[in-house]
Amino acid sequence: MAINLQKGQRQTINAPKFVIGLGWDANASSTGTSFDLDASIFVMGDNKKILSDQHFIFYNNLVTPDGSVEHTGDNLTGDGGGDDEQVKIDLSKIDSKVAEICIVVTIHDAEARRQNFGQVRNSFVRIFDPVTNEVLLKYELEEDFSIETAVEFGRIYKRNDEWKFEAVGVGMKGGLQDYLNKYN
Repeated sequence: MAINLQKGQRQTINAPKFVIGLGWDANASSTGTSFDLDASIFVMGDNKKILSDQHFIFYNNLVTPDGSVEHTGDNLTGDGGGDDEQVKIDLSKIDSKVAEICIVVTIHDAEARRQNFGQVRNSFVRIFDPVTNEVLLKYELEEDFSIETAVEFGRIYKRNDEWKFEAVGVGMKGGLQDYLNKYN
């Protein structure tokens, strides 16, 4: 049975392999252009910095060098129910230097398109078992991010040899480059 988390809550992940599913719906846009939300994954060491350029996972770099983190590809529309983008995680392959995996969703060309997360609803992150499809945990973002164009949905981190998920739900006014500056 899935554990529904609130912002700031943490939960141990006991599965060595799992999938991160990310979903959202865009409101009918008054900006005249469609929405393109993108999931990005920052694979970091103890210093909260990306291990290398190859450890920044997004639509143009889908897999870490060790194969432990794999983005399944960019969804350009977000149409339909369920997950809009997915990331496969295999902790049995993960580099021993990895201490944290940060999950961020940004709006592509948000400034030019005059879009923000206040125009996005039903956002969630879930972690599920890829074999049984059992949802292990889920976090539904309920905040109104009226000026933010990027949101850190959650993070997976290692503490005392255990992997845990934290429901973060923190927005940033800025885009992907701001997160790259923060974690590089």
